[in-house]
Amino acid sequence: MIPLDKSADLRFRIDKMQFAALLGLMVLGASFIYSATLAHQSNEVPLYNEPYFRQLVWYAAGITLAFVVCLVDYHGLVRWSYVAYWTMIVLLVVVLLVGKTVYGARRWFDLGFFKLQPSEFAKLAFIMAQAHFLSRPADELRLPANFFKALGLMALPFLLILKEPDLGSAIVLIPVGLVMMFAAGVPVKFLRRLILGVGIVVGLFVVDVLYAPPKWQFKLEEYQRRRLWVYFGRDYTSGLANAAERDKARNQQRNDSYNVRQALISVGSGGLAGKGWCKGTQNALGFLPRAVAHNDFIFSVIAEEKGFMGSVMVLALYSVVLFTGIRIAGQTRDRLGTLLAAGVVTLWFSHIFINIGMNIRIMPVTGVPLPLLSYGGSSVLSALIAAGLLQNVYIHRRSF
Repeated sequence: MIPLDKSADLRFRIDKMQFAALLGLMVLGASFIYSATLAHQSNEVPLYNEPYFRQLVWYAAGITLAFVVCLVDYHGLVRWSYVAYWTMIVLLVVVLLVGKTVYGARRWFDLGFFKLQPSEFAKLAFIMAQAHFLSRPADELRLPANFFKALGLMALPFLLILKEPDLGSAIVLIPVGLVMMFAAGVPVKFLRRLILGVGIVVGLFVVDVLYAPPKWQFKLEEYQRRRLWVYFGRDYTSGLANAAERDKARNQQRNDSYNVRQALISVGSGGLAGKGWCKGTQNALGFLPRAVAHNDFIFSVIAEEKGFMGSVMVLALYSVVLFTGIRIAGQTRDRLGTLLAAGVVTLWFSHIFINIGMNIRIMPVTGVPLPLLSYGGSSVLSALIAAGLLQNVYIHRRSF
């Protein structure tokens, strides 16, 4: 624990540039969640039920948790990493049994005032546990047994999250685990074989989704399969001889690709400077679906209302967070701090790349939130705890 005389000047020891960028993202998040839901909210909805107000509450709670995380040296925090990891594994198992089901996915505990999504916090627990495990002497990392143990730490939450099903959150664990193993000094030949193996599995998976007959297909939820069909541009009418079946397939394809098409229209219609805050017609007229405008497709709302300049501003703020995170990783004196920072930066980058990518159709729609901008309590809290972990490494980077 930091002595009181040191904790008193904690605010002066944080990475102020990163903190300012995070505050900027939170201001944008609350502002555009308000804009995205303004046209669809009744005047009689109490303030505490307004999405933007709830987001502000989660921001406040997240900042508090981030501050608490900063009070304890990260060397002390990781001593509890395996406890956190196995607690999250238990919660991931329990949510599969008794969690709330929404659109065929069982990912949440409904606590009434808050829907807790364990997978968001499992990512952080994995980063801490993996960093703890990989911070062992370099000679031990060359042992195949330790490589497979590190792989097992990644595979267990991956499979449980995939079972929910939450393909996007599960996939995020792969780049995080790979980058952390590379940063730790795991032999490149191990990683090369792993990447080759993952590539082969992904290739077979894509072939299965696009071309395999129904009885040979890998088990996926139907909506997940159709999302991948939309992304790869598969023609739903292929192989259908009956005119009625072809018409039905075309209608289904139009419905499945609707969200992505409207998101692209939103991004493209913003022009250079946008239509103005709260003046986005795609959202106000309901073309961008109300259920996803303020979470999965919040970037499209920003791009329509603030145009190219607004999109660049979002990317600039994220760039500051990521590059200051990389700098923190490079400034730490021990491998543990480097691994924690590398894991958090990779986690943020993966979320940003996947979410913005699905808004502009370079990635399939997977439901991965945009950190601090997408509406959602679990994603906000986990993002700010992750930011607190980065700041912790910065504060204590020279204490080892």
